Amino acid sequence: MSRVILETPRLILREMVPQDIDFIATMMAHPEVNHFYERRFTREESEIWLERQIERYRRDGTGLWLVLDRQTKESVGQVGLAMQEVEGERLPEIGWLLHRPYWGHGYATEAGAAVRDTAFAEWGHPLLISLIRPVNHASQRVAIRLGMTDRRRVHFHGFEHCVFEIARQPAAPTV
Repeated sequence: MSRVILETPRLILREMVPQDIDFIATMMAHPEVNHFYERRFTREESEIWLERQIERYRRDGTGLWLVLDRQTKESVGQVGLAMQEVEGERLPEIGWLLHRPYWGHGYATEAGAAVRDTAFAEWGHPLLISLIRPVNHASQRVAIRLGMTDRRRVHFHGFEHCVFEIARQPAAPTV
């Protein structure tokens, strides 16, 4: 059984397990889903992707999690918190990747907000980022809805990326 990490009104985010490979491989092979990766993933590459997430769970306690529709239990994509090496600094990145049939339903924003809120309130991160290609306007809109601001450009995995950031807000003083 896989561990449930977060729940939202419509979604469940849980750790991925090897049995999730059929969904992952189908999603990662979709040309629109992987448009900004510049290639479609083979099943073998999807297996490596899945293994990388499982290793992140062990090493960091977080990673990309499988997102399920609470009512239907169908897999809709992956959203999570992955530690990324950006210009020599290890930073927590909110990431999202949804299968094409589930675009436009607000799932990335809903799951991303749950990750953001938990990362600040429970996991103690002072700053979160999202690495987004400049041409990926849909993901930029998700980042903006999450309260993130485009702060700078970096080269990451061979491509220019915008670094969207959000900092934890200080707690309001108690009276």
